[in-house]
Amino acid sequence: MALFTVNPTRTAPYRGFKFRIKIDNVYVAGISKCSALKKTTEMVEWREGGNPSTSQKLQGKSKWEAVTLTAGVTHDTTFEAWANAVNNFTGDGSGSNKNSRKDIIIDVFNENDQKVLSYKVFKCWVSEYQALPELDAGSNTVMIQTIKLENEGWERDTAVTEPTEI
Repeated sequence: MALFTVNPTRTAPYRGFKFRIKIDNVYVAGISKCSALKKTTEMVEWREGGNPSTSQKLQGKSKWEAVTLTAGVTHDTTFEAWANAVNNFTGDGSGSNKNSRKDIIIDVFNENDQKVLSYKVFKCWVSEYQALPELDAGSNTVMIQTIKLENEGWERDTAVTEPTEI
C-alpha cells in the first residue's frame, strides 16, 4: 500500500519543522516549536460477578494534553494579551470563556510550502505563560517565550488533502 495516494512515489514522511499556528484566524509570527497533539483514554477494568477469573477492558474518560507553543521574544503581544485575558496583575482578568478561550489552528506544510495537514484545537486557554527566559549577559542565546494551552480536544481538517507536488 502506498504511503501517499496522490504522490505514490514519495517515500519520506513530512518534515516536522514546516508549520504555522493561527490564533484568531491570523498566523502568529515567530513560532519555533509546538508540542505534540496527544489524547489519552483511560482504561476501566470491569469484571462480571459470575466470572471472577476474567475481566474486560472498557474505554473510560478521554483527556487531551496541553499544547505548548514557543516563540522568540519580539514586540508581538499576542501571547501576552491572551495570557492576561485569563488572569492579570490588575485583578480584572475574569477568566470568562468569551475572552480567554480560543480555537487555534495548526497547519503543516511540505517542502514546497503546500499545506498538507491542518488540525483545529478547541477551546484553548492559557494555563502558563513565560514572557521572558532567564537572562544571562554571558550567553548568546535567543530570548524565548512560551505559552501553555489547555484544550478540550482537537480534530484533523479533512478538507486539507494531499497536494500534487510541483
